Amino acid sequence: MTISINDVSQALNANQLNSKPSVTPGEAQASFADSLKGAIGNLNTIQMESDSKTEGLANGNIDDLHDVMITAQKASITLETTVQVQKKVIDAYNEIMRMQV
Repeated sequence: MTISINDVSQALNANQLNSKPSVTPGEAQASFADSLKGAIGNLNTIQMESDSKTEGLANGNIDDLHDVMITAQKASITLETTVQVQKKVIDAYNEIMRMQV
């Protein structure tokens, strides 16, 4: 059974088509800011864990080199991903600023 676009549009009532979005711009901005803060906090936690394990290995408190190297690589990949996301956000911002209204 196929559903055409006309069937879908008829199924929606006029209130749904003309209703305001459920999220205000301020709420969306706050949610986005919270997401970024959480991601940066997560990056900081991973970096501190890597530093702690590396220091423990240097002091002789940790004998598992594999665990230290895995944690260091995880921190490195997370940092690189964060830098790439930052570049994309800046590019998107610059593109928006170039738009003519």
